[in-house]
Amino acid sequence: MRRVRVHLGAIFWQAALAAFFAVFLIYPISFTLRRAFLDERGGWTLGPLASLFENPLIRQSLLNSAAIATLTTLGACLLALPLAHVMTRRSFPGKGWISGLLLAPMMMPPFVGAIGLQQILGRYGTLNLLLMKLGLVSPASPIQWLGEGGFWGIVALQILALFPIPYLNISAAMANVDPALWEAAQNLGASGRRMFRTVTLPLIAPGVFAGASIVFIWSFTDLGTPLVFGYSRVVSVQIFDAIHELNTNPQGYALATAVLGLTLALFLTTRRWFARSRWDAAPRGAHAESERPLGRWHGRLVLAATLCLLAAALLPHLAVLTESFSDRWLFSAFPQKWTLDHYREALAGGQAAISLRNSLFYSSLSAGLDLVLGVAIAWLATRKRAILAPALDALAMAPLAIPGLVLAFGFVAAFDVDAPWLNPRQNPTLLLVIAYSVRRLPYMVRAAVAGFQQSPVELEEASANLGASPFRTLRRVTLPLVSANLIAGCILAFAFAMIEVSDSLILAMREPYFPLTKAVYELLGRIEPDAPSVACALSALGMAVLAAALLTSARLLGRRMGRLFRF
Repeated sequence: MRRVRVHLGAIFWQAALAAFFAVFLIYPISFTLRRAFLDERGGWTLGPLASLFENPLIRQSLLNSAAIATLTTLGACLLALPLAHVMTRRSFPGKGWISGLLLAPMMMPPFVGAIGLQQILGRYGTLNLLLMKLGLVSPASPIQWLGEGGFWGIVALQILALFPIPYLNISAAMANVDPALWEAAQNLGASGRRMFRTVTLPLIAPGVFAGASIVFIWSFTDLGTPLVFGYSRVVSVQIFDAIHELNTNPQGYALATAVLGLTLALFLTTRRWFARSRWDAAPRGAHAESERPLGRWHGRLVLAATLCLLAAALLPHLAVLTESFSDRWLFSAFPQKWTLDHYREALAGGQAAISLRNSLFYSSLSAGLDLVLGVAIAWLATRKRAILAPALDALAMAPLAIPGLVLAFGFVAAFDVDAPWLNPRQNPTLLLVIAYSVRRLPYMVRAAVAGFQQSPVELEEASANLGASPFRTLRRVTLPLVSANLIAGCILAFAFAMIEVSDSLILAMREPYFPLTKAVYELLGRIEPDAPSVACALSALGMAVLAAALLTSARLLGRRMGRLFRF
């Protein structure tokens, strides 16, 4: 009877998970694809896709997005490679706390950092105003540090915000390289550069490519940063604008399909490469033995260089915090007055406070849903070896390859129905919770699978032999053993949902349902003099939540945290 119950439980969860992914992942994506390939008569056509390259605006947007993503990816990887090398192969005073600070730029999405960067590097920002006081810059022709339309500002901001992602991937890859290979190369007379080129780089290439792929996709589909800079000639903004013409213009569907094709190609290439590159794992404990101490001056130089990089990466964060406390910061290098009123408004009343409560509500529900889905998928994959487990795991990881921009676009198009509780144009609550959950489910699944794989199966078998039901065994034995992983996954899912940009900007169309990031965007567009400062106060609260989440998760997961940010 017990085996029958276990069997029925596995069947139930497989069916429930399959139905969830079919309705909230496969259906909206397939709806977008179908509309992109159908003509007015219902026949199949490639016309909408072909028209993308005939439209000068779309063609320029594609080129701009590709240029931004390529430069961002190269810059992030060039920063991450030496950092990962030093942090995994060298030891020096201060390494422990500096390695934790390297996650700090992820406290804030580039969307929010754009506010601070404009305040510092804008035409009449802090830097130009200081140079004007020194007589080095003319007030009539200030330097455009951010480039024409903000192009270079977007690139710089994304590099500084996203380099921790390839750093985590490359660090994990370097930690898995057997130190004996480096020793063999040294014994054969290879120089440091040659050893890196012929030994290290080929071994860590899958990790480099995985981190680079995530950064490229993230940068290519970033919506918030171009909107804040007013740089509209990018693919993400064109898709955002196309939402208003879903029923009359198939161009939005075609653009979303093109972006989806690009990201899926990168996803499949990365997965295939990783599947063929499992032979480079080092034995347990080899990493610590391979660390060599740096000399006093070399260690100080590395520490100083890393601190300078962190200072540059955190400068937009500091500007946002400063703006949130400023009572007046206009045409002056620094704020003239200070106040706490913006935080009072963000916490006590008005649309800002409503949006903060909405985000807490949406994020809590999505994290709870992720917990249930993640535990179920991990249980089926590691304990029951269910038939659908590989497919469910692949679907759970797919949101790493499917941008939130495309998924949110599919939600708006596919669920434009008469049911008010399902239509995002009327009440986006349900779809916002599900969108947040689907986007962050990979973190929970990877954390849960790692926990299940590390907990001994013998304890669960002993519980079953003593007569405990499968549910009681899961509740009393398995879950306590994997609780650290589940808590870390939940915290990350909650925190990243709090600052989710694309889903929030697209799905939240009515003010009473605005989450935090949509309220920040709307406040930036208002004419009230204190609106940008209130937006910064909201952003600072979001930064605090994410900072606490990252530090807690890093402490719970350690080096395993890098696995959450890979395909």
